[in-house]
Formats: sequence, C-alpha cells, structure tokens
Amino acid sequence: MSTSTIEPWLREILRCPVCRHELVDGTSPSGDPELQCAKDCEAPGQRRAYRIEDGIPVLLADEARIFTA
Repeated sequence: MSTSTIEPWLREILRCPVCRHELVDGTSPSGDPELQCAKDCEAPGQRRAYRIEDGIPVLLADEARIFTA
C-alpha cells in the first residue's frame, strides 16, 4: 500500500495530532509506507510516524512510532 493512494485533498489537511505539523511520506523500518512529522515533535530531534492500514492513516498518538530525525 502506498501513501499515494490517499486522496490529494485529504493529504493537504492531514497534520500530526500531537504537534500539528505537516505529515510527509516516509518508510517504516520494516519497509511499509507511513506518514511522518515534517518537523520535530515535542522534543528536539524527535518525530512521530503513523502507519497506514488499508489506505487509511492511523493518526493516534498512542500508536505512533517515535523516532529520531
């Protein structure tokens, strides 16, 4: 599943539910597509990534993958 399957109008309004920054295309450590915060989220160098299930981004802060940018 690719993030390109998300409708363009929806991509324009999606934001990280924690820091409200734009979400950009990314790839998880397992190689799956995900949406990632474009800027630091809550701490310097820390960002969140949200998985995509069946073309639907799961924008739940508790289920986000936290990584260092």
